[in-house]
Amino acid sequence: ICGPTAVGKTGVAIEIAEWLGAEIISFDSRQFFKELKIGAAPPDEKELQRVKHHFIAQLSITNDFSAGDFEEQALLQLKKLSEKYQNTVLVGGSGLYMKALAEGFDNLPEVEPAIREQLNKEFSEYGLESLQKELHEKDPAYFNQVDRQNPQRLIRALEIIRSTGQAFSNLRKGQKIKRDFNTVKIGLDLPRPELYERINLRVDKMMKDGLIDEAKNLLPYRHKNALQTVGYKELFNYFDGKYDLATAISEIKKNSRRYAKRQLTWFRKDPDIKWFNTHQLAEIKDYLQSVL
Repeated sequence: ICGPTAVGKTGVAIEIAEWLGAEIISFDSRQFFKELKIGAAPPDEKELQRVKHHFIAQLSITNDFSAGDFEEQALLQLKKLSEKYQNTVLVGGSGLYMKALAEGFDNLPEVEPAIREQLNKEFSEYGLESLQKELHEKDPAYFNQVDRQNPQRLIRALEIIRSTGQAFSNLRKGQKIKRDFNTVKIGLDLPRPELYERINLRVDKMMKDGLIDEAKNLLPYRHKNALQTVGYKELFNYFDGKYDLATAISEIKKNSRRYAKRQLTWFRKDPDIKWFNTHQLAEIKDYLQSVL
């Protein structure tokens, strides 16, 4: 179950998991980290009690956890769950992590941690434009495909380029790995005005719940990939004196809307995704009954 931020994926996933008698694996890359209790919008305690979730708040922000790491660990978790259940529900908004589990990745070379650290440092000091410029120069083919607003994607490509001296696009074969399970993909969407209103209300709730204090406590780790994201980077700019608070909140809402559009662009490219309005729970169940 995939879709843009704030569309209502968690609620639908829980309903479907209860209906199927299944557990849930999250592929939301920020919800892996236990320190992001507010900004990552993980399921709340009541939701976690309804259905057992995996890959929620299991790591510290001090740990690096790539899509490749997720692929490896989630496959092991799926295997365990398949011994108990006929189905498992996966839910999230991180398209790369969904792809990692459902289709696998090319066998790319290992990268020295120092290269990644240097790139993170450069991003922190010089911003997104420096990464974009280098990737455009060294691998224009991938530059034209990648989400250029996503620092994680840019850093991943550049670390491979710096490590191997080859274009990242030359090393990506893009061949799907045959899994020993069947995948049914459900996409959730809403009319734009409703989705954007939900995003705005969620941001207001996060501020009320203490997002400022959460971001302040995470300042020492601001270079981490999970914090180069909407909700945190704007508040870091507020702490640095670049924004006043009202501007920071406005930027969080605006950038959340932009992020939702980028997520939808990513997911719309996948022809295997069957799309529903978030409120069409009965129709989703009917569809699943026909294909499972």
